[in-house]
Amino acid sequence: MEVTIQELIKNRSEELFNKVVGYREHLHQFPELSYQEFNTMNYVSEVLTAIGIEHEKEVGKTGIVALIKKPNHSNSEPCIALRADLDALPIKEENVVPYASKIPGVMHACGHDVHTAVLLGAAELIHDFREKLSCSVKIIFQPGEEKNPGGATLMIAANVLNNPPVKEIYALHVFPDLEVGKVGFKEGIYMASCDEIHLTIIGKGGHGATPHDCVDPIAIGATIISNLQQIVSRNCDPKIPCVITFGHFEALGSTNVIPSKAILKGTFRTMDENWRTKAIDLIHRQIYAIAESMGAKVELEISKGYPVLFNDPKITKKAADKAKSFLGNENICNLPIRLSSEDFAFYAQEIPACFFRLGVRNEQKGIIYGVHNPKFDIDTDALKIGVSMMALMAFDS
Repeated sequence: MEVTIQELIKNRSEELFNKVVGYREHLHQFPELSYQEFNTMNYVSEVLTAIGIEHEKEVGKTGIVALIKKPNHSNSEPCIALRADLDALPIKEENVVPYASKIPGVMHACGHDVHTAVLLGAAELIHDFREKLSCSVKIIFQPGEEKNPGGATLMIAANVLNNPPVKEIYALHVFPDLEVGKVGFKEGIYMASCDEIHLTIIGKGGHGATPHDCVDPIAIGATIISNLQQIVSRNCDPKIPCVITFGHFEALGSTNVIPSKAILKGTFRTMDENWRTKAIDLIHRQIYAIAESMGAKVELEISKGYPVLFNDPKITKKAADKAKSFLGNENICNLPIRLSSEDFAFYAQEIPACFFRLGVRNEQKGIIYGVHNPKFDIDTDALKIGVSMMALMAFDS
């Protein structure tokens, strides 16, 4: 009896496991920030070359694109794409492990080392069984997912969704809320848009005992933050998920010194593009009106970030069904919406896309920390499952 593609994937992912662990540990030790992933790009290129997969470097500056061709490949015939991200975060790692970051103040705290290692393993597996492909598979390693404008925009501009044309695209992301062994899917709208607010309030500094002679940027900043919350609570349809948050408020005065300047940085997120456009206009108008009424000037930049991420229902259901068949129904979860964001959403604006989650949590091993945490880590068994899931997306099963 002929061995099924699922059996081949399962067995080969087991055989590749130690190699993939090695990829991940190397990448974790040598993280690079967004759009600076030159060494990471070269490492990925070396691995692909060793496997025997032809590829192009320096796509979107630090990205890589490879094509695993099916039998009798035609460059005009649509293919599918699998994507991973390469960049790390400006976080000092606190894990005491042999593979801890060797780069001061930089850490793979969002799991992009996992995504890249998994895709390298999946690429080798797909390459091994390319004779069984029904269409060619494009492998995309992109830079800069963590920072505007998003590496996905650079890759799209570099024409990665063409030659051959990509008909659908898949990516996974580590999910510390989900136990290792499980994966999660969500059809339709899944993640929020994300825009950054950069605001400088220019007032008039002076003595804290004579505020009438000053224009206090701290008081003005506090008023702006408080009033902007009403844009959400009194203008947004309550059925639309939405949040505005300021995480940075810098005003270098003292107990008796009113500073001349305050700097605020925040984020605006929602899951409705029409409301997003309207809200950004309201934020602009509110900030300028408050500043003018209180005698200050402002320098405002709202950096438009990633759009709402929409998982195509048809291919997401197809992916979930494959995962159920491979892992069992009990290991497949329906995900709730999230107000975090992902630049994979740019691909989803162009072609049908599926972005799913890989469980990495293991409480018995103390692996409980979320992404962007200096103690984030994974149960390495997740690598095996990740390789299998990404490879599975490439084959009819």
